[in-house]
Amino acid sequence: MNKNKFNELLKKADLTKKEFSVILGTTAGTVTNWGTSDREIPYWVESWLTLYIEKQKFEKLKKAIKESGACN
Repeated sequence: MNKNKFNELLKKADLTKKEFSVILGTTAGTVTNWGTSDREIPYWVESWLTLYIEKQKFEKLKKAIKESGACN
């Protein structure tokens, strides 16, 4: 994954690099350096962010269904 794709996925996930680093338990500097000539983006980041984005969609759907009373 290239840096542009990484930034795009972070945006879709509604996460900043700092927020993502906190979730991962690493420093913001580490995440910021990913995609530079010094550091490749880890192979697992794309799938992790994709699953995170999908989870957000399902959480929104679950909330909407619950609020509509369709489950009662």
